[in-house]
Amino acid sequence: MWTMWRTWRAVKFLFTGPIILLFLVIINAVTSPGHWWVQWAALGIGIAWIISLLRVIRLMLVLGGLAALIAYLKNKQQPR
Repeated sequence: MWTMWRTWRAVKFLFTGPIILLFLVIINAVTSPGHWWVQWAALGIGIAWIISLLRVIRLMLVLGGLAALIAYLKNKQQPR
């Protein structure tokens, strides 16, 4: 159950991470246009985004493998 919750949060972060970063870029452009401190926030959010993406890809591979195994076993049991 814990893994599903973490994966759900990872999927959610794949959409919210770039939105948060966009808001930070806007705040940075308005408050201090000459100094781009947002690059450090982008680095952290980017690392977290990639980890979330890998977690979601891993789940998709596992679910796809299980679906293929079930389909294979189902086809194997049918008489020809």
